[in-house]
Order: sequence, then structure tokens, then C-alpha cells
Amino acid sequence: MLGGAVFAVCMAGTTLPTPLYPLYQDKFGFSELTVTVVYALYAFGVIGVLLLVGNASDAVGRRPVLLCGLGLAAASAVCFLCATGLGWLYAGRLLSGLSAGLFTGAATAYVMELAPGGGASRATFVATAATMGGLGCGPLLSGLLAQYADWPLYLPFVTHLVLVAGSAAVLLRLAETVRERKPPRTVRPQSPALPPQVRAVFTPAAIASFAGFALFGVFTSVSPEFLAESLHVDNHAVSGLVVALAFFASTAGQLAVGPVGVRRSLPLGCAGLLAGLALLAGALRWELMSLVILSALVGGVGQGLAFRGALSEVAGASPEHQRAAVISTLFVVAYAGISVPVIGVGLLTGPIGLEGAGLVFIACMAVLVSTAGAYLVRRLAAARV
Repeated sequence: MLGGAVFAVCMAGTTLPTPLYPLYQDKFGFSELTVTVVYALYAFGVIGVLLLVGNASDAVGRRPVLLCGLGLAAASAVCFLCATGLGWLYAGRLLSGLSAGLFTGAATAYVMELAPGGGASRATFVATAATMGGLGCGPLLSGLLAQYADWPLYLPFVTHLVLVAGSAAVLLRLAETVRERKPPRTVRPQSPALPPQVRAVFTPAAIASFAGFALFGVFTSVSPEFLAESLHVDNHAVSGLVVALAFFASTAGQLAVGPVGVRRSLPLGCAGLLAGLALLAGALRWELMSLVILSALVGGVGQGLAFRGALSEVAGASPEHQRAAVISTLFVVAYAGISVPVIGVGLLTGPIGLEGAGLVFIACMAVLVSTAGAYLVRRLAAARV
């Protein structure tokens, strides 16, 4: 449980700035496109770490890598505290991505390894809850502090620095689980791997993962501005809560995979994503807060079902000696979903407005999700024959 708490603290830092973007826009005078680029730098940092040193904790140990991740999280918070211009925000988001990239593989493995005998199922739940719960707590915490406390651009990051320091103290008291450690020079970049026998499973799983993470990317980068401009909701706590709901709903969706079943969770997740996209389109078109909230909840559950189903399907179809590399490839595709479509929305916001850009994004994601969902339903039907 303590390992999961450390994991959650790191992930919370990655979404901490979300409700604060409108304040930064007012302070530094940058456009919606710049917001999306600042946000997307996080994903590029995660992808870079996954490809270059994603397997580092297998060699040098879990604790050294996680301590390094906490150090990068602290450096990210310092960048936001010192922000006097856009460059500081770029640096803060990039460092945050590097931190999350180190934690993604190492902390998940660490939580599993620290679990007592027979506790694998509980450890999986803890890792899932720490990831999505931490991502949800970040905007909720910063939104509440920005709205109801002084120094809205400073207090959230000071609070996170305190939590990071506490997490480092906890981590130093936990046992190392890698018995045979190697020197750092043995760490080598990982190449994305996709064996032929995995491709039929990987393609729809990757499409659904890409679309689900893209939906989260849009929610966390531009929804505060949409709430402020179109719905006249200037309450930062409300803005943070809407984003947090999507992540908390994703946690619920991932937990539902057990009773639903892995094979059914991926097509059901695609259906949930499609419904969430439709609700988001309605929210943009008719400017209704209720539809924004429903979109966060329904789309979040769909993303959770789809992503955990995708991860399980891909892991199950992969050869054991290439499983880690294949899973890393899936994460690279998923994090590309956070960055590329979000920048596209930012580019379109100038010429056609936020509503138009959002509707174009939704249409593109709906085509992808429908294609993946139709393929999965046909495959499920064929398996029953």
C-alpha cells in the first residue's frame, strides 16, 4: 500500500497544472495552441523514457529509479514555482513526463513485487488505483487550492513538493525487490516490438488505447478553457473536479474488467468511448455542463474498460521473452494519443474556434473507435461459433 501511495503522489503531479492553465494564459498571454503544446510535452517525455530507459529498474533496482523519478517530479514543481515565462512551463511539463515515464513501469512492478504471497489481484488493483486515482487527485487538489486558498499558482506546487519529500522518506524505508542489480551502463534503449502473432490483437487494442488517451488529453488540456469561455464557469475547483471525474471513472472501468471478462471489456470499452465522444459533442454544441460531466463519466469508464482489456489481450498474446517490449509499444501508442490529437485541436482552435476544433477531433476519434469496435465484435462473434 505504501508503494501505491508513492506512485499516486508522482502521478498527481503530472495533472496538477490542469485547472491552472487559464491563469497562466492570463499571466503570460499565450494562445490555446500553446496550452496544448505545453500539455503535450509531458507525453513526449513519457514516450522518450519508455523507449530509452524503460527497463532501467530491472537492472539497477526499483528504488534508485523511483527516487530519480521523485527528483524529477520535484524539479518539475520548482519550474512551475519559478515560472516567469513560457519556457519554465515547457521545462516543468517535460520534467513531469520524464518522471511519469520512470514510474510507469518501475512502480507498477514494485507494487506487484511488494505484495504478500497470494496478493497479486490486490496489487493489480492498487497499481490501477494509484495510477488513475493519482491522475484524478492532481487537478482536484490544485483546483481546490487555487479557488479557496491564497497564491493559486504557487501553493499547489509547494504542497506537491511536501508530498514528494514525504514519498521519498517512505521509499527509503521500503525493501528493494531486485536481487541481482547491475551497473547503470548495462541499461540499453528498448526497441518497440510487435511479433507477427500479436498483430491481429494489437491493432484494435492500440486504436482503442490511442482514442481513449486522446479523449483524456483533450479533457485535461482544453476543458478548463471551454468551461470558462463557453459555460462561464470560472471556479477552478469545479474545473479540476470535472477532469478528476474522468480519471476516477476510468479506475471504475478498469475494476469492472474482472466481472465483465477480458474479451468483452475491449468492445464494451469502445462502446463507452463512442458514447463519451457523442456526449462531448453535445456538450460543445449546446454548451451544457450536464453533458460535460456525463461525457467525463461515460468516456472515463469506457477508457478504463478498453485500456485494461487492451493491456490484458496484448500481454496474453505476446511471447514471454518479448512481453515487456510489446507492452511498452502499446504504452507508446497510448501516450501518442495524449499528444498528437491534442496539438491538432490547438492548431484548429485559431481558424475554426474551440467548438469546431473539438467537433473535428470527436469525428476523427469516433471513426477510429467505431472501426476497432466493429472488428472486435466480429471477432467475438466468430469465437462463439
